[in-house]
Amino acid sequence: MIFKKNNASSKFKTRLKRNDVVVVNAGKEKGKTGTILRIDLVRGRVFVQSLNMVKKAMRPSEQNEKGGIIEKEGSIHISNLTLWDEKSSTSGRAGTKEKDGKKVRVIRKRGKEIEI
Repeated sequence: MIFKKNNASSKFKTRLKRNDVVVVNAGKEKGKTGTILRIDLVRGRVFVQSLNMVKKAMRPSEQNEKGGIIEKEGSIHISNLTLWDEKSSTSGRAGTKEKDGKKVRVIRKRGKEIEI
């Protein structure tokens, strides 16, 4: 069995960015929205605020004196997320357009700009 090393050429490409509001298309959290906390491009996974919560056993440490079981966000695959536009209440794929010589982010379905 041959395993591929995780190097720069094996990263996922995405047009989603941190602090974007996204909607989940598939899985147990389908239909829910949240903001992106962080993106793992090597594994192709995204951590969304208050979605896919998992329980994790933590040992006592300086930051967490008690230890015990804590809840934290689990990852969701990039392919299961689409960008959410709060103004028009629609979701769609992200893209870019050129406007006045500058690149702006848009939702491809509507062609409307996304505020950053």
